[in-house]
Amino acid sequence: MSLAESRPRPDGPARGRPRSEAVERAIIEGVMKLLEDGVPLAELSIERVARTAGVGKATIYRRWSGKEELFVDVIRAAEPPDPELPGTSMRDDLVVLVEALRRRGLVSRSSAILHNVYAQMKSSPKIWVAYHASVIAPRRVLIMDVLRRGQRSGELRPDVDLDLVNDMFVGPMLVRSVMRPDADLPEGLSEQIVDAVLEGLRPVSPVAPPG
Repeated sequence: MSLAESRPRPDGPARGRPRSEAVERAIIEGVMKLLEDGVPLAELSIERVARTAGVGKATIYRRWSGKEELFVDVIRAAEPPDPELPGTSMRDDLVVLVEALRRRGLVSRSSAILHNVYAQMKSSPKIWVAYHASVIAPRRVLIMDVLRRGQRSGELRPDVDLDLVNDMFVGPMLVRSVMRPDADLPEGLSEQIVDAVLEGLRPVSPVAPPG
């Protein structure tokens, strides 16, 4: 997926000049270079980014409303792309979504840029809010859609709190990848988590009365 395709576009006609993928890439790579050089997020002004990328400030503002929106795209460019769901079953879709979290955990451990940016985002409320709104919230909505389909298809009990169930699938991987950075993230962990949680959430077949 290209950088130009990596984020949703607002409906309606595009503002300003047509987007250039090469220009966007140069700007995002310029931000990454500054981060690699150890420049804190708080010191990354649009002016500094423009100088590093070799473009004018207006070029950046035609593509991003401000540095918060720009930084979210930088993070998304450094992360693995969002997966396509197989759609074969609720269980299969959940495994793919939890596996995406595992892969992001591996990347954030190996990427100095992501490790530093994630840490600094917590001290920058505007960037965190922008990241949550454009990245985290849509991913959560996607899982909720999968869970609702699972209820409709009979793969999930109809009486469970889907918001809580969402946390039950996502939580273990986040604990492993964020709160326990020394914990292993082996292949097969996603299947193990999904199957363990589903064990207690599948509809219970009625017990036949003794003959």
